[in-house]
Amino acid sequence: MLQGMEKLYDHNFIARQVRRLGEEIDRDFAGRDLLLVGVLKGAFIFFADLVRAVSVPMQVDFVRLASYGLHTQSSGLVEFRKDMELSVAGRHLLIVDDILDSGYTLEALCEHLGGRGPASLKTCVLLDKREGRQTAFEADYVGISLERGFVVGYGLDFQESCRNLADIYLCDPERSI
Repeated sequence: MLQGMEKLYDHNFIARQVRRLGEEIDRDFAGRDLLLVGVLKGAFIFFADLVRAVSVPMQVDFVRLASYGLHTQSSGLVEFRKDMELSVAGRHLLIVDDILDSGYTLEALCEHLGGRGPASLKTCVLLDKREGRQTAFEADYVGISLERGFVVGYGLDFQESCRNLADIYLCDPERSI
């Protein structure tokens, strides 16, 4: 186990939040086909669990963006590394990301995909971290709100490590190896 980590949310608590989000999404998108877009890499575990928690008809696709690099704070520059394969025109689109921090990534992605003519565009995040917000962006669906801290586990990483942890931990990057 890495030094400088404190468990914030165990896998059972996370699973309850994912089920709650699935119920909200089912309610709000009842009678409509949905296109879920997962943001790689951090959201892949949350995305898989959320897809199983949603019962409305859907298709899935992925994008890959980067704004952190090997750092613990966003650079503010969003790099598009993989675009979607499916068309979003006329579709009900739900972007699924691991964490809303600065707001730069989701704001840029919504602007990018919104220009492609979706019928609707909503966002869902597992974690909404208020401390680092640099934009006015707000997610439509939020699993867990936290004020501050650098977190890892359940897909979230520190320099590409810790994604495999079942729980979410507060990480002190200065003490972690």
